[in-house]
Amino acid sequence: MNCKHTTSKLDRASGGSRIRLMKLSALAVLFATLIISQTACGGTQAQPVMDDGYFLDTICSVSIYRMADENGDVKDASKMKEEAEDTIEDAFDLCEDLEDKLSRTREGSDISKVNAAGGEWVEVSDETLDIVERGLECSINSGGDFDITIGGVTKLWDFHAAEGEAKLPDEEELAEAVKHVDFNDIEVDGNKIRLKDPKTEIDLGGIAKGYIGDRMTDLLEEKGVISATINLGGNVICIGGKTEDDDFVIGVEAPFSDRTEIIGKIDARDKTLVTSGIYERKIEVDGKLYHHILDTRTGMPVDSGLSAVTLTADKGLSADLDAASTICLIKGYDGALKYINEEMPEGVEAVFVFENGDIKTTDGSGFEKEQ
Repeated sequence: MNCKHTTSKLDRASGGSRIRLMKLSALAVLFATLIISQTACGGTQAQPVMDDGYFLDTICSVSIYRMADENGDVKDASKMKEEAEDTIEDAFDLCEDLEDKLSRTREGSDISKVNAAGGEWVEVSDETLDIVERGLECSINSGGDFDITIGGVTKLWDFHAAEGEAKLPDEEELAEAVKHVDFNDIEVDGNKIRLKDPKTEIDLGGIAKGYIGDRMTDLLEEKGVISATINLGGNVICIGGKTEDDDFVIGVEAPFSDRTEIIGKIDARDKTLVTSGIYERKIEVDGKLYHHILDTRTGMPVDSGLSAVTLTADKGLSADLDAASTICLIKGYDGALKYINEEMPEGVEAVFVFENGDIKTTDGSGFEKEQ
């Protein structure tokens, strides 16, 4: 298991309140077009039951195409509309509950309590314990490129700053914060966690989205969902295929296009796809762009020659890919290939987009470049 190192994707611009979008906004339509709706196949097909909301600092959507009824008979979701809508509602409730536990900035969350405890023990939920332990394993597997105790660094960067108001962190504050990035300061005892260094802070933003996606997948399948997509921004999960015969087709976004174009597509059935890119969150200061993927040793954005990495694997591995996609982006192309071969499960494939626009893929990626 690996972890993703970025500014927290759990820090929602909306503060603590839940925002549900019962009808697709223009942004959601654009979002779905690039990530989900590249699924057109020939013939007339039933429309999914779908809904979206604002979670995890992004628009999230769930689309259900087919479900099994109480007798086990598989039907189009449109013929089980009420059941499908209730299932989507349950999935979003789960997403919100986990965000409430894992967010660094959410008051009363497990992580905020651990960070504020001044080195004392804090009892946490099973889910928080699970993801923290996975994060500790990430730090080892990535050779220190990843560390979930980067919270003191990420909070110094404001990648949501309005245009013209962005500024760099104070150099002395950043240098001091980096000194307290050390996963060895995390201690676990049963369901209790403490930070030996009171100035160390945990940030799970890089792995939590994938973890939540995996849990939402489990819930949908428990509810009888046979065919669906979960879209959590750069994390897409496909349950089954669009039909018994047709796969889903997922568009891979062109870097810096603001989700207005794709560079290619990947057929997917029972797959998870995760993209990490330097264009996801960025600010401009004095004419220079600074992105959110930070070096654990300097606290500054990394420069590896890559602008995006998309990883694919079987569904159930979204948390793994969430972490690994950013680790690969940090390590650069050669280091990423080595990491995938040595640390990732068999079957993980990759699409690498270089800053100069070049694209390279692993042999089994199934990536089709847009003509």
